[in-house]
Amino acid sequence: MNDFPSTKYQRGKIFAKTGIEVGKKYAWHYLKSLANGHNNRADLHKKTAEEVFGQFTKLKGTALKIAQSFSMDQGFLPDEFSEVMTQAQYRVPPINRALVRSIIKRELGSQPEQLFQEFETEAMAAASIGQVHKARLKDGRQAAVKIQYPGVRDTISSDLALARILMKRIVTGGSDIDPYLEEVKTTLLRETDYIAEGETINRFHKRFSSDDLITPEWIPELSTNRVLSMTFIEGVHLDEFLASQPSQQQINHFGQLFWDFFHNQVRQKGEVHADTHPGNFLFTPDGKLGVIDYGCVKTFPQEFFNDYLSLLPVHLERDEQKIINLYKRLDVLKAGPESNKKETTYLEFCKNYGYTFAMPYLEDRFDFGDKEYRELIRGYTKNAPITNEPRGNKHFIYTTRVHLGLYHFLMRLGAEISTKKSKEIVFDVLNK
Repeated sequence: MNDFPSTKYQRGKIFAKTGIEVGKKYAWHYLKSLANGHNNRADLHKKTAEEVFGQFTKLKGTALKIAQSFSMDQGFLPDEFSEVMTQAQYRVPPINRALVRSIIKRELGSQPEQLFQEFETEAMAAASIGQVHKARLKDGRQAAVKIQYPGVRDTISSDLALARILMKRIVTGGSDIDPYLEEVKTTLLRETDYIAEGETINRFHKRFSSDDLITPEWIPELSTNRVLSMTFIEGVHLDEFLASQPSQQQINHFGQLFWDFFHNQVRQKGEVHADTHPGNFLFTPDGKLGVIDYGCVKTFPQEFFNDYLSLLPVHLERDEQKIINLYKRLDVLKAGPESNKKETTYLEFCKNYGYTFAMPYLEDRFDFGDKEYRELIRGYTKNAPITNEPRGNKHFIYTTRVHLGLYHFLMRLGAEISTKKSKEIVFDVLNK
C-alpha cells in the first residue's frame, strides 16, 4: 500500500464499507443463532476485527490510532478485537519513496541528499501517523527522520465522526462514547504537531537522560510541523532482544529500568509518556533503556491523577467503602452497589482485578515472569462481567494504556524487579 486516501470522500467510502460489512456479519450471526440455538460470538468478533483492521490499514492516520487504542483493554470491546487490533502497532505499510522525497522537498525546501550526508529512502519503521527514515547529518551524527503522511491532520475530525458511527455497532448499553472520542481527538491533534513533539523530546531529554536511560535530541533546523528530525538511538526492540537469549540478569536489568522510568514520571507529576507499547522502547548495546516517540505524551488533571494513584493504597488496604467511593469519583461505578445488582457484580470484579494489579507492590520484589500471575491478569481481561460498555473517566483511555502497557511489557520480558522504592514514590506523591 503506497498511497494515502486523504480526502473526506475517499476515507468515507472505506469507513462506510467497513460499517456495512460489520453490520452484515452481526446480522447473519444473529439469524444463524436463532436457527441453531448457539451463540458463540468469539469467532465472530475475531473475524469482524480482522475486517475492521484490514480497512483501517488502508486509511492509516486517525483510523489506525483508533485501532491502536482498541489494542489495550478499555473495558468496552470484546477481547477478540483487542488481540487483532494489537497488529496496528506493528503492521503498517509505508508510503512510496517518490512521495517521501516530495514531502521532504516541500517541508524542508531541498531534496534529502542536499540536506543530509546520507538519507535512506526505505523506511526503517512505519506507524499510524508517519514513518521513520534513518539518515546521517552533515556533522556525521546519525539521525531518525519522521515523515508525516500527507493530509493526516485534516482527516482527524471526519475520521472520528465516521468512527463514531462504526463504534456504535460494537459498543452496547446505550453508553455515550463522545467524551472518549473527544479525548482521542485532542491527543491526535497534538500528535500531528511535530514541532510540539520536538519540544517534548527536549523536555524529556532534560528530565530523564542519564547513565541508565537515553532519549533522542530534537534537531529543530531539520524539522517542521510535518517532518521531525532527531538524533538516532542504536538498539533493539523487545522481540529481537528476547530472540538473542539474554540472561535473567540482563532481563531483570532492563525490566528495572522500564519500571523505574514509569515511576520517576509519577514522582515528577508532569508529562507522562502515554504510549507504552514495545515499539517505543529500545535495549541499547551499553545496557541503557532507550525511550523513543513522544507524540502521545499526556498531562493529566491533578484531581484525576491523584485519584488514579489512590487505587493502589485503597486496594492494598482492602477497604471496601474507600474503594466504592473512589470508583464513584472515577466514574467506574454508575450507581451504588448496595441497591444495584449489576453494579455489585462490577464492583466485585473491579475490586479483585484492582487487587491483582496491586500485587507487585505487596513485597519488596516481584516476578513478572510468574506464569500464574500472567494467567491471572489474562483471565480478568478475558472475563470481565460487562463487555462492550465504556466505564470510567475519559482519561482512563491513556492511563490504562500506560499501566497495562507497563505490565504486559514486563510480563513478556519475564523480569523480576525491586518494587520497594516505587511503592514509596506513589505514597509520597499522595501525601504531599
